[in-house]
Amino acid sequence: MDRLVADIGGTNARFALCGSDGEPESEQKLEVAAYPGVVEAARVYLAGRQVAHAVFAVATHVDSDWIHLTNAPWAFSVRATEVALGLKRLAVINDFTAQALAVPRLGPADRIELGGEAPQAGAAIGVLGPGTGLGVAGLLPVRGIWYPIPSEGGHVSLAPHDEGDAAVLACLRRRFGHVSNERVLSGPGLVNLATALATLEGETLVIDDPHEVSRRAASGECRFCQEALQRFSSFLGAAAGDLALMFCALGGVYIGGGLVKRLGGLFDVERFRASFVAKGRFVDYLTRIPAYLVTRRDPGLLGAAAYPLPD
Repeated sequence: MDRLVADIGGTNARFALCGSDGEPESEQKLEVAAYPGVVEAARVYLAGRQVAHAVFAVATHVDSDWIHLTNAPWAFSVRATEVALGLKRLAVINDFTAQALAVPRLGPADRIELGGEAPQAGAAIGVLGPGTGLGVAGLLPVRGIWYPIPSEGGHVSLAPHDEGDAAVLACLRRRFGHVSNERVLSGPGLVNLATALATLEGETLVIDDPHEVSRRAASGECRFCQEALQRFSSFLGAAAGDLALMFCALGGVYIGGGLVKRLGGLFDVERFRASFVAKGRFVDYLTRIPAYLVTRRDPGLLGAAAYPLPD
């Protein structure tokens, strides 16, 4: 094994090793909150093993040597981390750059169709995924090579699509000021949606765990949690449709991240698809574009393994 790969989000850091075949092996998940920093977590994973190269996919923008996770306290210098771990080369990329790079390597068993027609070969692809935050990326083919387009698209402004959405947006704006897609399309976003819906009816919903939102929705004991999941599905469809238009993503839009997979049947595919295509004059265009739910466990690691390092 000659490469250490990591997919580092706001909640968990996943590590693996890979060789020349590019397949991650010996995966281990560590809780970000349990370690003071990335070096300590990587050392625990490596347990004395030596590697020459590493690629870390991180849930934040990457534009300098200094990396600070958006939804977690970890911050580190790329070069200092390279030295501390005894690496010849450490590359740090956005986590959805890795998610995008994984898409061409996914097989039929790694995804579930969410409507649309067959993808157009050689066309652009969009990738987004709710987790602790909301990741967004594009993937463009140029002369047979896939190039990922990193993005902080999770922080674009949330757009309401009906009067109910507008009321939710106004409620969240009073709390946050600027309301991004991530404020509703994430684990914490489920909490934001449920509590906002309760507030709009003059009630107080005391809840701070996304898992509790989905549990109460599944049991039927909380109508605000049920509606939160419905609106989540619609908002995600709208955001995915926006991404399809931005990239002319006739190759499809892929939903990654861990949240939608965990929701299972609580994710309303019909609402998702209806919002995906509801773009006025471009309904027919979007009806052709397929969407997929990525079900593979480790797409971030797979993409980090595929990231090309210079010789």
